[in-house]
Amino acid sequence: MANPVWQSLAGQHAVVEQLTGPQTLTAPTHAWLFTGPPGSGRSMAARAFSQALQCEQPELADRGCGACQACVTIAAGTHADVNIVTTEKVSYAIDDVRDLVATAHDRPSTGRWRIIIIEDADRMTERATNVLLKAIEEPPERTLWMLSAPSPADVLVTIRSRTRHINLVIPAVEDVAQLLVTRDGIDPQLAQVCARASQSHVGVARWLARSPEARERRDMIVHLPLTIRSASAAVESADNLHKLVQAEAEASSSDRNAAERASLLRSLGLFDDEPIPPKLRIHIRRMEDNQTARNRRAIHDALDRAMIDLSGIYRDLLLLHVAPDTALINEHLRDSLVEHAGQITAEHCLNALEAITLARRRLAGNVPPLLALEAMLLAFIPRTRRHAPL
Repeated sequence: MANPVWQSLAGQHAVVEQLTGPQTLTAPTHAWLFTGPPGSGRSMAARAFSQALQCEQPELADRGCGACQACVTIAAGTHADVNIVTTEKVSYAIDDVRDLVATAHDRPSTGRWRIIIIEDADRMTERATNVLLKAIEEPPERTLWMLSAPSPADVLVTIRSRTRHINLVIPAVEDVAQLLVTRDGIDPQLAQVCARASQSHVGVARWLARSPEARERRDMIVHLPLTIRSASAAVESADNLHKLVQAEAEASSSDRNAAERASLLRSLGLFDDEPIPPKLRIHIRRMEDNQTARNRRAIHDALDRAMIDLSGIYRDLLLLHVAPDTALINEHLRDSLVEHAGQITAEHCLNALEAITLARRRLAGNVPPLLALEAMLLAFIPRTRRHAPL
């Protein structure tokens, strides 16, 4: 059985075996690239590997105990020698990467290694990556770099060639459901539904399982294809969907934004209702710019999640035409989906999936979200009817 720090890594037995070998734990490669689909646990794997490397247990077989000071502080993100870096902007700023390179030259203070984990390394610009490349080419003796990205193609080839690649796979639904039951105490039936609905995305599955509001919002989104029958309904649904994801993004960021503003004002020696002196306004403006960028990304991420859920519905509808006995992503909606599948053709499902893919490309290309959603939902209107699939 894997040590405790690995038990939250659902369905990645080959990865755990690769990262827990004696040679790997005693003389690790200086740079690593963790790749895998969203939700596969690539960032979690990097953290667990860091815990195993820094664990205070004397025996290699016991490393990654999850209970020693090193394991606990890494899990909390407070270990002095483990920097876990992420960005809520569209891309990493080059100055942030320069700061990391400077940190990389510091000797470990309490642990065996100085470890720098960069999540979403695919968000680095080419200039920022070139700064990082120099540090990876000439690594300090006790420093390890761990980068994560969706695929090797998402980072520059010069980075790929200088890192050891760890590839994570999409975990099985059963593995994700079992993790929710054992780690989070979720009811087994609910865990199974959420694991399927998330398409084996561990983080989304946990979020759905723990939030009735999130499940309700998802149900509203996935029922859209079953209700759109006219152009006016499509336009109205696009507006409702746009407002829904905006409200979701704002709800998740409003409290954080207010806390950040209050903290900054305190650090500047100001009260909430006190006028801001001209010399200090640049700090407020910089914070507001960062919050605006973060809010924009939160809306984009919520829209993209909605696109994925809608793709899952049309994947299910298509399966009901070609392989009706196959388990569905939205198995809990099977009766409704069977009824709707009888009113559309397999060709319509394919056209709808193409429309969703096009909408995601448009959103990534900064097309106004409402226009992209309207065009997508217009493609959901059934054009033909046929008898129910067998």
